[in-house]
Amino acid sequence: MTLALTRASTVGPVAQAVEQAGGSVRRLLRAVDLPARTLERPDSLILLRDQFRLVEVAARLIGDDALPARLATDAGVQGLGPYGDHVMSFPDLGAGIARAYLDYGRLLQAATQMELRVRDGRAVWSYRVTAPLTTGRQKNELLALGYMLSIIRSFAGASWTPDRVEVPGTLQGRAAVEDVFRAAIAPGARAAVVFPAALLACPAPATAGTKQAAPEAPVPAADDVRGVARIMIGIERDLGRFGVAAVAARLGMTQRSLQRLLSRSGTSYTALRAEHHRDAAMELLGAVGLSVTETAARLGYADVAHFSRAFRRWTGMAPSRWRDRRG
Repeated sequence: MTLALTRASTVGPVAQAVEQAGGSVRRLLRAVDLPARTLERPDSLILLRDQFRLVEVAARLIGDDALPARLATDAGVQGLGPYGDHVMSFPDLGAGIARAYLDYGRLLQAATQMELRVRDGRAVWSYRVTAPLTTGRQKNELLALGYMLSIIRSFAGASWTPDRVEVPGTLQGRAAVEDVFRAAIAPGARAAVVFPAALLACPAPATAGTKQAAPEAPVPAADDVRGVARIMIGIERDLGRFGVAAVAARLGMTQRSLQRLLSRSGTSYTALRAEHHRDAAMELLGAVGLSVTETAARLGYADVAHFSRAFRRWTGMAPSRWRDRRG
């Protein structure tokens, strides 16, 4: 069991690649049990396990072992969203790698370890997911390596090539991946890019920004049961499932285990669901602009009256009145 989360920024490009190859996006999302609304929310959070499975299933569906390498290379630093902006805000490549990765878990993905080592004139920038996940691990490493190469090329130039790229285990489609990365691939204990240490002094391009942007909400830590479960309630809601059983199943645990862990964190599933529904109702009524009836249905309430009573408990006023005041 792992509760590690990651940004959903890869979901859209993966789905697009499957569609362009003649595959079914619906089948892909159904296979990994993710809602279609995830495609529209690249800054939202999903389980890291689900992203691993997404990329693995997509590569298998279209028969392209190099898919994750291709996706990351095509997306470039921009595909990393606010984290990419953060990396490019530092004055040189060395600072971007050595300092920005400290915020990797907060901005992009939990349960991940990155390291920069310099020895004998060579820099080794490595990536490792510490969560005990196996399915899709190597595909995830290729995705990460593609982004890492894009970051280095943003500083060193688009034509730059590394000494080598290291990938743990036996790599399927090695020649295709090497072609995408424009780099030789060798076996290694960790996914890593090896390059001359002198490149660490490469200044940021003149077009790079200085804003160290961050998403609206940080990524909860892998041991933050409360924060992770609250996000899973939203994912299950988008799939039309509203009970504790669905959330527990997604997290790979029994209902009793989930309730016990939430109790230890000072809350309960009932309280957490109420918090989520309150915030979601305000977003749907306000920012999204849904009607009271549509909002009640989206949140799984059997009737508008039930939803209205709950909303009044949360805010002290009827949802229609709250919505009118917001307008």
